[in-house]
Amino acid sequence: MSHKILVVDDHPEIRRMIRLSLGDDFEVLEAEDGQTALGIIRHKLPRIVLLDVKMPGLMTGFEVLETIKSTHAMRDVIVIMVTAYGQARDYDKGMDLGADAYFVKPFSPLQLAAAIRELVN
Repeated sequence: MSHKILVVDDHPEIRRMIRLSLGDDFEVLEAEDGQTALGIIRHKLPRIVLLDVKMPGLMTGFEVLETIKSTHAMRDVIVIMVTAYGQARDYDKGMDLGADAYFVKPFSPLQLAAAIRELVN
């Protein structure tokens, strides 16, 4: 059985690159904003969410992360931040809110795929 992964990023090329780097090992779902992401998480309950910080709409990735980790039905979802926000305070905020890993763009798709595989095993 393949794990479901939700890739949340407003750039289609980033979502595509991640989807291709994961191959057929995962069922990849996609969203371009936080509100859509939360709807997908509630209905499909992916094992992992890859989450950008800055997205269109009313919610930042940090707000989505906080909602995931504070909602009983979603709190066990693994969240990996994948963002251009790479300063120490951004990393600290993500980890303090419950992120399981933090990747800064540009990132290595192979390293991200390896981290995902490690977290699901």
